[in-house]
Amino acid sequence: MSAQPITLNTDAVAPRDRAPQWREWVWQHFGGLESDFYGDMQFDGHMAASRAGDVILTRLEANRHRVLRTPGMARTSDTAYLKIVAPWQGGATVQQQGREASARSGAWIIYDTTQPYEIANPESVDHLIVMVPKDEVVERSLRLGGTMARHLGASGISRVALEAMRNTWQELPHMSEAAAQGAGQLIKQLVHLSLLELSGQETATTQREALRDRIRAHVAQHLGDPALSVDGIARALNCSRRHLYNAFAGEGESIAAYIQRMRLQACVRDLQAAGPHGRPITDIAMTWGFGNLSHFSRVFREHTGASPSEFRNTSQAGQPSH
Repeated sequence: MSAQPITLNTDAVAPRDRAPQWREWVWQHFGGLESDFYGDMQFDGHMAASRAGDVILTRLEANRHRVLRTPGMARTSDTAYLKIVAPWQGGATVQQQGREASARSGAWIIYDTTQPYEIANPESVDHLIVMVPKDEVVERSLRLGGTMARHLGASGISRVALEAMRNTWQELPHMSEAAAQGAGQLIKQLVHLSLLELSGQETATTQREALRDRIRAHVAQHLGDPALSVDGIARALNCSRRHLYNAFAGEGESIAAYIQRMRLQACVRDLQAAGPHGRPITDIAMTWGFGNLSHFSRVFREHTGASPSEFRNTSQAGQPSH
């Protein structure tokens, strides 16, 4: 990635070429990410990026979209970063390591680019995205895995970190190179302190998060089992249905809805990867626990805005050639 400021804008691109061009830009700028657009046929987006030392800050304004980093993409990434999404407008949901966290304005989520992840932006967004070199932030005593895909920024040092990231982005055009490097060092220090604070917390909230993590891990392990259910999860985790429901309180969806969404996202990934001559759609649906093809087709269209076959064809037509 160039050290010079970067500005990318679909306004100068023909409407039919905007989604493929955006895929290419996202792939190049963020070091290997796949994009899809919920089946939408029209897309507009703008990215502006700059550096504060070795910290990369990007402001991204775009229509609704999702991004995905697969295990293969994570392994081939050139540089290890911890990545932060801090919305100004709209919201983002990050999934990584069996966890899921959402944020809107006034909060941020951190995740690890060396591990697979998925980010959903289900509405038009204006996000600040910050990439800090992983080795510059993480120390051996920090339990990093437990701090990824977590909601931060509401209070304490993580709130200070959020304001520092936002203010740095806004003032970068007026900073000298030395001042920008100093601002980058400050961001890295504040992110490090935020992670230390998060890793040391043991509250009722984090206990619910731990149970939520266990639920998601169980769902991921048994996603292809058509019999996967709340009762089965409760038995496997040796807890009551009430505890399961409490763990998901405030998530905006039930456990059953979460299971269906995970199955649909797995089908989306397989359809994107398979190509027009890949596995039959029925096989993909049944692999991920859908026993009824008509039900699968209906909920898939609700999720993506397209039928499974339409989605496969559109995805393959717009893939960058890498």
